[in-house]
Formats: sequence, C-alpha cells, structure tokens
Amino acid sequence: MSQDLPTKIIGSNRKAFHDYTIAEKIEAGLILKGTEVKSLREGRVNLREAYATVAQGKAVLHNCHIGEYSHGNIMNHEEKRDRRLLLHKRELVKLTRATQEKGFSIVPIKIYFKGHYIKLEIALGKGKKSFDKRESAKQKDANREIARAMRARG
Repeated sequence: MSQDLPTKIIGSNRKAFHDYTIAEKIEAGLILKGTEVKSLREGRVNLREAYATVAQGKAVLHNCHIGEYSHGNIMNHEEKRDRRLLLHKRELVKLTRATQEKGFSIVPIKIYFKGHYIKLEIALGKGKKSFDKRESAKQKDANREIARAMRARG
C-alpha cells in the first residue's frame, strides 16, 4: 500500500524540538470519538503538554487537548481524555525497550490527516539539559548568519 495520500497538518508540537533531542519518528493511528474528529477538522488541538506511554502492550496518549466541537451537544467528548494509539506489535516492543532501558520519552510531534485517516507522529526523545538548549540556540543562530551571508553574496 504505497500510494501517496494527501496530508494536511492539523497541529504540531514545535516545543518538543526545543526540549528534546529527537532520535526516531513513528507514525501512529488514534482511536477517536466522532466529535473529536469533527473538532480536529476545525483545527482545535494542542499537543504542547501531551506525552505517550506504553503499558501492558498498549500505547496511550495522555494530556492531549482536543477542544469541544462547536456544534456538539451534551454528548460532546472530554477535552483531555486518554486516547489509545494504534501501533504494530514490533513498534510497541521498540518503544517499550527505549523508554525502559535507554531513558527515552515518547513525545507527540504532529497530528495530521492522511487521506481520511487521522495520524499522530510520535518520536523517541531524550530530554535536553539547559546547556544543551543554549548550544542548539547558538548553532541555529550560526546557521542563520551563514545563510544570510550566502544570500547577500549570491
């Protein structure tokens, strides 16, 4: 199944790249309710404080805020409920090993539509210390200066 499906990014977690060193990215599906899907179509999602865990062979997304559906009724969903992630067994084993043995965290990077499915890109990340954050900021500034000099020259 290698067809190119159109993708539309709903929300992203740019702060994750500042707080974590990203090692590997994995695409996961989500189990959602109907009003959550409609709310995602409106772009009402916040991944900033979200994280994922793997326990008893199941991956779960915690603390992901999906706003209430604007035209929903009393059957609307909870905004910060835990949501199951759909992953292959080998991916679950890989994530479990990385979090238990190597000290990685599972961080959501972005949520997007792929065709008519909603996918979540999660990553294995290792927390940065404050001096690591300063170093990456210096590197980003240096790259920006190099690019500016190249544009001015050429």
